[in-house]
Amino acid sequence: MKMSAAEISQVLKEGELEKRSDNLLQFWKRKTCVLTTDSLNIYADTQKRTRGKQLKLQSIKKVDCVERTGKFVYFTIVTTDDKEIDFRCPGEENCWNAVITMALIDFQNRKAIQDFKTRQDNESASPGQQERRMARAP
Repeated sequence: MKMSAAEISQVLKEGELEKRSDNLLQFWKRKTCVLTTDSLNIYADTQKRTRGKQLKLQSIKKVDCVERTGKFVYFTIVTTDDKEIDFRCPGEENCWNAVITMALIDFQNRKAIQDFKTRQDNESASPGQQERRMARAP
């Protein structure tokens, strides 16, 4: 999918989010996150933004298991390879889950439109296909 540099670099949300660790104890670790139009960037260091992990929206299947308990909103990001990543954020003012879901829907819509346009361009480029289609029409 082709996107302009302005679309790729557009920041939708920036702030702190807690991620459950993958180790046996599964501690919650505070991370600095930056959501752009094409990825969720997760940084361990809040100041330098080093050792970041980039989770592309094309590799996210859905945002699942949203639950509000007390002061936190818990949610799970499911990737296309069925890996689950758990997050939590404080209160309703942060609502990362909603912003990530809307960014994912927007990304999928843009991809579907781009795929459709590509398919149309490919069909119009091959006149033999158009003639065969017209020959079948009643």
